[in-house]
Amino acid sequence: MNSRLPILYDKKPCYDIVFATDFQDLLSELKAFDIENRRICVVTDSHVSSLYGEEIMDILNGNCIKNVLYAFTAGEEQKTLTTVNDIYAFLIQEQFDRKDLLIALGGGVTGDITGFTAATYLRGIDFVQIPTTLLAQADSSIGGKTGVDFDGYKNMVGAFYMPKLVYMNVGALRTLDDRQFFSGFAEIMKHGLIKDSLFYEWLLDHMYEINDRDTDTLLEMVERSSKIKKLVVEKDPTEKGDRALLNFGHTIGHAIEKYKNFAMTHGECVALGMVAAAFISWKHEWLSMEEYYEIRDMFVPFNLPISLEDIEPEEILKLTKSDKKMEGNSIKFILLKKVGKALIDRTVTDEEILNAISEIRYVEDYE
Repeated sequence: MNSRLPILYDKKPCYDIVFATDFQDLLSELKAFDIENRRICVVTDSHVSSLYGEEIMDILNGNCIKNVLYAFTAGEEQKTLTTVNDIYAFLIQEQFDRKDLLIALGGGVTGDITGFTAATYLRGIDFVQIPTTLLAQADSSIGGKTGVDFDGYKNMVGAFYMPKLVYMNVGALRTLDDRQFFSGFAEIMKHGLIKDSLFYEWLLDHMYEINDRDTDTLLEMVERSSKIKKLVVEKDPTEKGDRALLNFGHTIGHAIEKYKNFAMTHGECVALGMVAAAFISWKHEWLSMEEYYEIRDMFVPFNLPISLEDIEPEEILKLTKSDKKMEGNSIKFILLKKVGKALIDRTVTDEEILNAISEIRYVEDYE
């Protein structure tokens, strides 16, 4: 049974998130946007195209003026202005105008690229998100953040631009390999840690069902996680305040991601960043030692790293200084006041960051 979650912007209805276990109701959802009078371009990557491209195109066939598919080569390295330029050229060639529609079919890279293209093509055309990875369903498809990487720096060029609909088919999560699935789970865990201790405990209690990818469990998990993000982004849609709480684990995580030249997944790096941030929270005496070690160790059953030996703390610190979350000379660091309650701290010192990075570098015993 499908359910929906309305997202508000400036206290007005903006778009719905639809939670489903298949694509059966996708057409009826899209028909609400007068698609019979629009051209539709499905933007996806080469991997997702082979999985779902034909199915989505079959759903659209005969229900719009024209439907076309644009597939770029899969990979984070494609998340650049070059790919956006190629999509612009394709849309111009296919004579897309301002009343037409883009569909982002795939993971976070596809959603971010498509959203940014939609925000900037002809000063803005409508787009729909169909996230097929857990990372995209848990995080990037919700809240209107779009963008591309620039010169190796994450999401340095972008815009806030809201989709018309997010259609989450948790059935698609069964096609993910384990590494990509658990990469997305890092963002799910983050939501519990920053806003909802009961959800955090629920995740731990349902560890086996999550690992087995039980459909009902995944549906509840994604919906509960989305409700947490909904509360944050509705309160602060353009990240001028509390939305920054969603960056828990991301300051050091993004630095590690760049340091490793994107050889690690986003979720793996964020997990390491969350361990480091929890360590600083412990040292601030907000978390007890027992709480810190539980947070650290609970990433392990979900196949996420809690240590990394081949990193240089000084280099990671240097990379945090180029993060877009810098304000002047200070880093807007997200810490835990307690499990389920995060806060923004601008007083974290370089020494504290170095100590936290050293902690995740030298941890060897996970007992």
